Amino acid sequence: MPPRRHLNLVDRGRALAWVQEGIRLREIAARLGCSHSGIVRLRQRFLATGSVETRPRSGRPRSTTQRQDRYISRQALQTRTTTATTIRRRLRVATNTDINEQTVRNRLHDQTLPQGVNLAAFY
Repeated sequence: MPPRRHLNLVDRGRALAWVQEGIRLREIAARLGCSHSGIVRLRQRFLATGSVETRPRSGRPRSTTQRQDRYISRQALQTRTTTATTIRRRLRVATNTDINEQTVRNRLHDQTLPQGVNLAAFY
């Protein structure tokens, strides 16, 4: 199994509990399916900061707000045969936000949509 890039908060807490129980770091890494160095860095970060939370990272800001994301998913659910281009146009009219059609697809993919919504229609 290839190593995961990030451990979720539950797995980080579990790993830290195992470290405090005295389980070897390599065994913890094998149990969680991540690299040994990731567990080492997790332990070092906990000793330095007292937290297992991830640090905020820099990156490109999102082009849509949460409200606009909800609007996109609502449009997809109301008219299931609509296209990403149509949703993009409706969003531009409603909120004066110009985004790419791929952004519409990405937002729909990120949303937890009910079963039966076919995302293939947007591609």
